[in-house]
Amino acid sequence: MPASFGATSTTEDVLSGVDLKGKRVLVTGVSAGLGVETARALAAHGAQVVGAARDLAKAKTATAQVLADAANGGGLELVELDLADLRSVRACADALLADGRPFDLVIANAGVMATPFGKTTDGFETQFGTNHLGHFVFVNRIASLFAPGSRLVNLSSSGHRFSDVDLEDPNFDHTDYAEFVAYGRSKTANILFAVEFDRRHKARGVRATAVHPGGIQTELGRYMTHEVMQGLIESINATNAASGQPAFEWKTVPQGAATSVWAGVVAPADAVGGLYCEDCHVAEVVEGGDMLAVRGGVRPYALDPEHAKALWAKSEEMVGERFA
Repeated sequence: MPASFGATSTTEDVLSGVDLKGKRVLVTGVSAGLGVETARALAAHGAQVVGAARDLAKAKTATAQVLADAANGGGLELVELDLADLRSVRACADALLADGRPFDLVIANAGVMATPFGKTTDGFETQFGTNHLGHFVFVNRIASLFAPGSRLVNLSSSGHRFSDVDLEDPNFDHTDYAEFVAYGRSKTANILFAVEFDRRHKARGVRATAVHPGGIQTELGRYMTHEVMQGLIESINATNAASGQPAFEWKTVPQGAATSVWAGVVAPADAVGGLYCEDCHVAEVVEGGDMLAVRGGVRPYALDPEHAKALWAKSEEMVGERFA
């Protein structure tokens, strides 16, 4: 794996010289930000991209540049997917199964962050239900479409350090709700889902990994006020100064999407399977440390294989569906 890739690498840096003609890729959340750039970069290198979004009209407008940059046989088609409504999730998956064309890469990119307390259509806490359970059902329903040698990339976050999953109270029925605790639970779940999906499917040549894109100014932060965001950055900078690290800097969207495409098509499968990546490399496992450190590895609980199995079983129980 090229050592030159890092925090400032862009999608074009990572995909330089990579030919994806004939590859079929699915990306969720293509109506803004990272999802649009991920789809654009892959289509520009020849991939046929299926972009999933809740609002198709918004996605059509947002992905105009994807079609403009598509080259070498690359292209884009859009499908409707509302991850906060399992009826929509199952309908989208069923339509893809009926179509029958396989995928070489699925990037579970869509998500929400730090939302006020709420519930999905199916009664799940909004962040856990959207970020984890929606993708859990969707990906597992289309698992038979993963071609040998294909990969799943789950978008997680350094925010997984805010909290482990709570399998006893996933919907905050008995716990005081806190926006970033809920976000942390959902992002830890994204990693654990990749760990168990990788274990279950690697024998047939399908691998899974989770990635942290970095701090990027996108619609993901729309629920955070300017004051909350500034306070968070100030706390991060204080933590960094105390440990001799540089001040926080935002990544650009192409830099943020780079780790997704790196883990999906560039890094050797055995090097990233069942692991967590950041800044175009596999993250170090770090015990403890400050949860506000923007970079600094992955917590052991997020990669624990038995924990991943337990989350899988709990997720099946919650959605009322079992997956082989």
